[in-house]
Amino acid sequence: MSARILVVDDLAPNLHLLEVKLQAEYYDVVTAKSGQEALDVAGEQKPDLILMDAMMPGMNGFEACQKLKQNPETWHIPVIMVTALEETKDRIAGLEAGADDFITKPIDDFNLMARVRSLLRLKMVTDQLISHTGHTSSNSKPLLDSIDAKKGNILLIEDHKLRSEKISAPLKKHHNVLNEGDPVEALKKAKSGVDLIIVSLVSDSFDGLRVCASLRFNEASRDIPILIIGDPEDEQRLLRAYDIGINDTLMRPIEIQEMQARVNTLLRRKFYADSLRENFNENLEMVVSDPLTGLGNRRYFERAIDPFFVGLKEKQEVFSIIVFDIDHFKRVNDILGHDMGDQILKEVAARLVTNMRAIDVVSRYGGEEFMIAMPKTSEEEALVAADRVRSLIAGTPVYVDGQALHITTSAGVAEVERGEQLRDVFRRADDALYKAKQGGRNQVVSAAASHSQAA
Repeated sequence: MSARILVVDDLAPNLHLLEVKLQAEYYDVVTAKSGQEALDVAGEQKPDLILMDAMMPGMNGFEACQKLKQNPETWHIPVIMVTALEETKDRIAGLEAGADDFITKPIDDFNLMARVRSLLRLKMVTDQLISHTGHTSSNSKPLLDSIDAKKGNILLIEDHKLRSEKISAPLKKHHNVLNEGDPVEALKKAKSGVDLIIVSLVSDSFDGLRVCASLRFNEASRDIPILIIGDPEDEQRLLRAYDIGINDTLMRPIEIQEMQARVNTLLRRKFYADSLRENFNENLEMVVSDPLTGLGNRRYFERAIDPFFVGLKEKQEVFSIIVFDIDHFKRVNDILGHDMGDQILKEVAARLVTNMRAIDVVSRYGGEEFMIAMPKTSEEEALVAADRVRSLIAGTPVYVDGQALHITTSAGVAEVERGEQLRDVFRRADDALYKAKQGGRNQVVSAAASHSQAA
């Protein structure tokens, strides 16, 4: 995974050592020798990850990290605090300043790279979601403010009752915690409504690493962040956990404030990713659907009928296009108002979609115009279907706010010819619709009949 990493340290030997280690893994490395320089470089270069020395003259790493996390342009960049300090209070200070992880010197290469890869995976997913939804790092700050107030649903997998209660008790003050000692039941519960999973590696009755692997294998829990709890001396299993795909580790004996800080960091990222994903789905729906009627829009229609053109070209499978238009709709809007017009549009849309086949593609093409594609249907067959629907619409009043309104439609029908594109067949169907309007409305005209009349 290629990425740009900013290394911050006031000592040149330390900078050079980390630069060499990271470049050996093919990362692009930029450096800074002070907290202020780190802020400047981060603002200009927008790195994917920052390795920050905690103890520096002037602005220390904690202060620099806090400023990075307060800046709407850089808050989303993961920060790993690097220091010789092993005091729990220093780890907590770093995490509360916004650091995503903490590594003590002397730095173990495997441990460093495992944490770097884990945080880069999270950053990559966040960047993808931001680009897909139109969010930017600066305009997502209001979203963060709302996320901070959210409660998380945490699943704790630990078979020792006393340890389980000691872990969950402080977390229950701010989040919903479900304790589960049976890994089989835990895997079932992880499939719905869980925001974070905490797995104990010191449980007596199950292998915590195997549980983590199962969680990552299962599609329903694949994206849920995992925090594991283990012993400091069990380094190889902890490193293996990162390879499996866990997100963070917590060492025993557990310091409550550190646990809360790590849990809050993981939940914050999860909620942010969820919100972006929801926004992406909403935007995607808006791109291909008409918000008023719920039908597909023009873009949806054009994409949906691509296979029909392929079928016509390769298998000579005929299909036809129908263009429906509500008669005198402008007059309806002018006299009754746009709200009434919207209700009529929704009712006509509902009648169109419920009276066509499931395989037909029905969309609102614009204004009061609807487009229908009928696969494996000749022009004559489409003409019959269109006239049947036209008759149903004309024969049944539309009730809006207690008023019975008699609405009629006109339609043009054209069978797609080999070599045509959508714009070609649409033009022929639209010409037929124009003939139907000229002929008195409330009728259906085929492109073939329209052509013969013109001739």
